Amino acid sequence: MARVKPVKVALVGCGAISKAYLRNMTQKFSILDVVGCSDVIPERSKSRAEEFGIQQLTNEQIFQDPNIEIVVNTTYPLAHYEVTKAALLAGKHVYSEKMIAVTMDEARELVSIAKEKGLRIGMATDTFLGGGLQTARKIIDAGLIGEPLSAVAMVIRGYHMRGEKETEQMPFVMSPGGGIPFDMGGYYLHALIHLLGGIKRVTGFAKTREKEYIYENPRHPRYKESFKYDTPNMLVGVLEFEQGCYGTLTTVSEAFGETPRLEIYGTEGILICNDPNTFGGPIYLKRNNGSWNEFPPYEIPLTHGYTDESRGLGVADMAWAIRNNRPHRCSMEMGFHAFEVIHGIIESCKTGKVYEMTSKCQRPAPLPSGYISGTYAEACLDN
Repeated sequence: MARVKPVKVALVGCGAISKAYLRNMTQKFSILDVVGCSDVIPERSKSRAEEFGIQQLTNEQIFQDPNIEIVVNTTYPLAHYEVTKAALLAGKHVYSEKMIAVTMDEARELVSIAKEKGLRIGMATDTFLGGGLQTARKIIDAGLIGEPLSAVAMVIRGYHMRGEKETEQMPFVMSPGGGIPFDMGGYYLHALIHLLGGIKRVTGFAKTREKEYIYENPRHPRYKESFKYDTPNMLVGVLEFEQGCYGTLTTVSEAFGETPRLEIYGTEGILICNDPNTFGGPIYLKRNNGSWNEFPPYEIPLTHGYTDESRGLGVADMAWAIRNNRPHRCSMEMGFHAFEVIHGIIESCKTGKVYEMTSKCQRPAPLPSGYISGTYAEACLDN
């Protein structure tokens, strides 16, 4: 049997997150043939190209190359719309870092172009494809917590307290489309949709707390200087899932420390998931009045591969989907649905009314279990 032809890929946007994408796309997945990378700052793309042994390209070279099938968009959120639109108009499939755009109108336009041209948009986050949340999915699908009734998703961070390196790498968290509901909310919403399905209605509150802040970390070079937020940095939402489950989503970037939490409560048990910002981690299950059971990512048959840092896994799944003519799991529909949830909560806060979702989204197919070791794990994507 002939080997599957790899899909040629190029990356646009050589900022901090591009390193993890390029490392994994060039080393982990046989289905991906990474051709090159580009950036508005040529020095950055030159550095990444040399680091990973690929070509330094311009956006125009990427868009005009007929052999490149997927463009991976890891630019800042404010540039997502522009770069994705240009790639789609050039006939390329696109895999975008979260979120798809900044405004709903931009997102709708991109979806319309993709559908009109018969192209795919893949949307980060892809951590729900990791061993942790795939194990959680298998536990729920096996009925081990009974009927899911309620879900709690919460991420609490303190962006203003971070050190020099992190803050300088993440100026987008203070800009439209990059605040914590958009920066981190996607991890939790993709996890929830993967576990529980689409969302019917949302309501809640969102605000920008004190638009001007002071750098509070004495190690930061701008210690005691002020900076401004131009995006919501606190959001609390209530979600009504299509299947009847209720959930809450809390994202705050103005607190001290960090708290990631994702829990599902059912008629017969409680499931505590791993941090949705990671691909692996222990899963805790308590059934009825029994004791807590831990499911480490290496335990067979309840767990899966890709428990380490595997950003780019969604790109590989998309590439296998192109070759096998099947839906990709980090789908345009899921990405748009999660994006609309955030905007719906913000709209609900403004109007004082429950927001009815306009988009529909099915749960993505789970990854088959059993493919847990080394390069053998990629076989789980070939179906």
